[in-house]
Amino acid sequence: MTYLASITGGGAADTAAETTLRITEIFYSLQGEARTVGLPTVFVRLTGCPLRCVYCDTAYAFSGGEQRGLSDVLAEVARFAPRFVTVTGGEPLAQKSCLPLLAALCDAGYEVSLETSGALPVAEVDARVVKVLDLKTPASAEAHRNDYANIQYLTPRDQIKFVICDRADYEWARFKLDEYDLARRVSDVLFSPSHGQLHGRDLAEWILADNLPVRLQLQLHKLLWNDEPGH
Repeated sequence: MTYLASITGGGAADTAAETTLRITEIFYSLQGEARTVGLPTVFVRLTGCPLRCVYCDTAYAFSGGEQRGLSDVLAEVARFAPRFVTVTGGEPLAQKSCLPLLAALCDAGYEVSLETSGALPVAEVDARVVKVLDLKTPASAEAHRNDYANIQYLTPRDQIKFVICDRADYEWARFKLDEYDLARRVSDVLFSPSHGQLHGRDLAEWILADNLPVRLQLQLHKLLWNDEPGH
């Protein structure tokens, strides 16, 4: 894709009073997941995450990054003139400054989504933001971190994601689907096979056999770019 670009670091100097964030990268690509899959999107990846899921593919965002001012981040995003902006991580809500970032992006007129693990509170996330909440399955080794109180703050615009590693994960996710009536609560329930652990065809056949009201999700960016940086 010739229009793909990636920008990391740099920018205007922060003022002492300005909100700052630790940023791993800002890049422009196709959305690889969720309801807007395939659409050109700017990604703002915040640094840091308190979880250590066994299948994590963004461990490079656990540390490092660069401290940047909010105005600097907004200017970088505006360079791409996007319609869609996704704030991701790491776990973006691990930084308190994520909340003003989300609000500022909405104020700028973008269609904003937040990719969050669901381990941290979402109650104060701007109502204009589409929350994509990832409930951690047992095989992730982080299911004990799920904050189920977050479910009450989900709206029909939001989405729930399950990364499925094996049949036991699938059965667990199916139980949660019923326990919290998720298909009626959010716009989409996403079942995604863990890359390299579960074949997408197997998950597809389980979903069909049980006639589940969920969307099978394959990670488009991995199919196209095989986890190359900046995608």
